Amino acid sequence: MKTRYLFPFKYKKIGWILFLLGLLSGVVAILNDFESPVFKMKVFALFTEGLFEKANNNFTWFQDNVFNELVSVLIILGGLLVAFSKTKLEDEYISRIRMESLIWATYVNYGVLLIAVLFVFELAFLDVMIYNMFTILIFFVARFHFMLYKSKKQLSYEE
Repeated sequence: MKTRYLFPFKYKKIGWILFLLGLLSGVVAILNDFESPVFKMKVFALFTEGLFEKANNNFTWFQDNVFNELVSVLIILGGLLVAFSKTKLEDEYISRIRMESLIWATYVNYGVLLIAVLFVFELAFLDVMIYNMFTILIFFVARFHFMLYKSKKQLSYEE
């Protein structure tokens, strides 16, 4: 994997803050069915009904609680910064771990999606699809950093 596509190492710390803040906020909001009036505001929407339905609510302003959108942005931006920021010592071995972790995360993500397509229906499927947007980043970050930890631990045993 070419390192020119990676963010500088200094962004990893910012990424962790955003990623963990987003994940924790999202989990708390889901468990408590959180909706604060503070986050209710007028937003511009490209589509408010189905994408291909002939509705007059497209390209319009409307009131919405944007907490879920803010949490999603935190998770996505933070996850991308954590996942694709260089390590302190970026070498070929780290690049291989990064590539293998990305492939593994993609397989697991689509495995979860396949199970959901086959066994989850109606509105529960929409929930699964929303969570599935984040699973590839979460699986990648978890496996990549676990493999880094494992390789560092293995190196310390050899010394």
